[in-house]
Amino acid sequence: MTTLKSIAIDWPTQPQNVSVLSTTRIGGFSVTPYDDGSGQGGLNLGDHVADDGETVKRNRQRLRQHCPNDPVWLKQVHGTRVVNAATLQGVPEADASFTAQAGVVCAILTADCMPVLFCDRRGSVVAAAHAGWRGLASGVLENTVAAMREAGANDVMAWMGPAIGPQKFEVGEDVVLAFAHLGAVAQSAFLPIGERPGKFLANLPLLVRCILNKQDVMHVSGGSDCTVTDTERFYSFRRDGVTGRMASLIWIR
Repeated sequence: MTTLKSIAIDWPTQPQNVSVLSTTRIGGFSVTPYDDGSGQGGLNLGDHVADDGETVKRNRQRLRQHCPNDPVWLKQVHGTRVVNAATLQGVPEADASFTAQAGVVCAILTADCMPVLFCDRRGSVVAAAHAGWRGLASGVLENTVAAMREAGANDVMAWMGPAIGPQKFEVGEDVVLAFAHLGAVAQSAFLPIGERPGKFLANLPLLVRCILNKQDVMHVSGGSDCTVTDTERFYSFRRDGVTGRMASLIWIR
């Protein structure tokens, strides 16, 4: 099996029958600007970012060696649609998937947005969601949790993968207003930038925790890896513009 550089998963409540994988930019075949940051091959897994198509296929083949089946890819559109990964044909427009079937690999691509992986305490249902601010404000996480519970999940838990950190996510008043319906805790996730009226630093992990806690998802881990500042490990659209995508994946063994 080819060595693949992934991050360590700090998810204390993860069931033993659930596997999780979160890739970095290291260990693939892509060249600049999709490389690993040091001029070596990058593990870009996004087929929509103008990287060479055959190279992306090679990168995905390398990833496939570490999964029980091909990951179920989505056409992510910053929306709220959640699909059953076990019944899909083709690549649907959706921003989250779930499954109760062993061996089905839910996958999300990101390069600053928050990948959120879910399972229940029994390891009977898993899910993966793409949580940029638009999807977060519109309900993608609420829809994901609801779909899991409809599929039989009990005591849902979540893990937050690498995303833009609280010191780097500058937003405008429109983003703050988009979360006004979530109340005071969500509003505390926005820190005004004193010298720039109407500009704020947004705490994406705090927003995710706030939303999930409102859905009675209290066991939430991760969220400490910043894609913008960690140039050695992560792609970042905010930092680089043209760049690759990492994947966060989860499946039942």
